[in-house]
Amino acid sequence: MHGHGQAHPHAHHPDLQHHFDTLEQQHEASTLGMWLFLVTEVMFFGGLLMAYLLYRVWYPQGWAEGSRELDIVLGGINTVVLIASSLTMALGVRAAQTGLRRATVGWLLLTIAFGFTFLVIKFFEYKHKFDIHHVPGFDWVVSGPHANEMFLFVSLYFSLTGLHALHMIIGIALMGVLTWMAYKGRFSPAWYTPVEMGGLYWHFVDIVWIFLFPLLYLVDRT
Repeated sequence: MHGHGQAHPHAHHPDLQHHFDTLEQQHEASTLGMWLFLVTEVMFFGGLLMAYLLYRVWYPQGWAEGSRELDIVLGGINTVVLIASSLTMALGVRAAQTGLRRATVGWLLLTIAFGFTFLVIKFFEYKHKFDIHHVPGFDWVVSGPHANEMFLFVSLYFSLTGLHALHMIIGIALMGVLTWMAYKGRFSPAWYTPVEMGGLYWHFVDIVWIFLFPLLYLVDRT
């Protein structure tokens, strides 16, 4: 109930949860919740990144040899793909904000396509590691003075990129749900919170890769 007995214009919106007074309040709570979630994700990746940086200081030669085995071209293409997906995601959010249903669906589908492209390229990178027997704990055949150091590098490579790929798969599934909702006309200038929150998640996953690419692929490339 409101103090003056007047219903708020958003009070009867079908997507307004009962424990919020207005859609604006609900949007603010959702935004805060998403940012708190992303902070926990930063800490999640942070532990692996700190291990990576520590070992890189300790074993620079092994890190350089391990990095030179990665395909910088495929890694660079994937970087461009994810930057493009951030653009299409942002345009999808804008389309939802302005009530453009078909545009929202189109931009979200493009975002999904870029996500799948990234995963396909990453699959071929992983396949190459299996082909040359450089898979720690599964098929590791490496000799030389820095073999043990390379083992650590490749282990962290699989851990970091695998965890990132898992987040990408979750993001694609999320985009699929949002695309279906957009197709059904669920979003409008009055309510587009799920698309915006999905966009924040997607941008976070893209930003993680922006850090991973130079850390993994550009070690001592000179």
